[in-house]
Amino acid sequence: MVQALIIVDVQNDFCEGGSLAVDGGAEVAAGISELLDASDEFDVVAATQDWHIDPGAHFSEHPDFRESWPVHCVAGSKGAQLHRNLDTEYLDGYFRKGQFDAAYSGFEGLLAADLEVPLGEEKAAGADAGDSDEPAGLGLDEWLQEHNVDTVAIAGLATDYCVRATALDAVQAGYDVRLLVGLCAGVDAESSRQALAELAAAGVELVVD
Repeated sequence: MVQALIIVDVQNDFCEGGSLAVDGGAEVAAGISELLDASDEFDVVAATQDWHIDPGAHFSEHPDFRESWPVHCVAGSKGAQLHRNLDTEYLDGYFRKGQFDAAYSGFEGLLAADLEVPLGEEKAAGADAGDSDEPAGLGLDEWLQEHNVDTVAIAGLATDYCVRATALDAVQAGYDVRLLVGLCAGVDAESSRQALAELAAAGVELVVD
């Protein structure tokens, strides 16, 4: 068995103090780092990032918080960078999604050209927010196949949106999927419960410890 960990959108804008913060986001970032420090069960580790340039109606001045949202994770911005609590030394690749659309699933992302994950005030290499070209690279499914992955574990933000979509796409792509529930946080408690029920029904193993 070759297992990957997919870390979904643990970015500054989705953590406390960000423009679209999820309660517990920073704690999730720290918990994932603790898992990686303590475990050698993952053969490869990938992180996804919202990386919006012009996502159309996904951004709204009057968001409904279902289909439209406040501006967040603008490409090249501090808000789009991975949270400082997430230890990036373990990352083998990170995947940027949503340049010109909503793109909830990590399987819509493309492998970034560089493997240096910028933090704090640093600017992403080759990721000027004014660039109009999408980054070249493999899709997440292709990348996982290249690494002979058959099982994926998923953690991150947010349970009821990008985590849910990524897990469902992983099942659809034929992987055995585990969701690390304690290392996820959702936008809304009720929609997160519904998402977990949907994922369980789809065949995702919910790991609660």
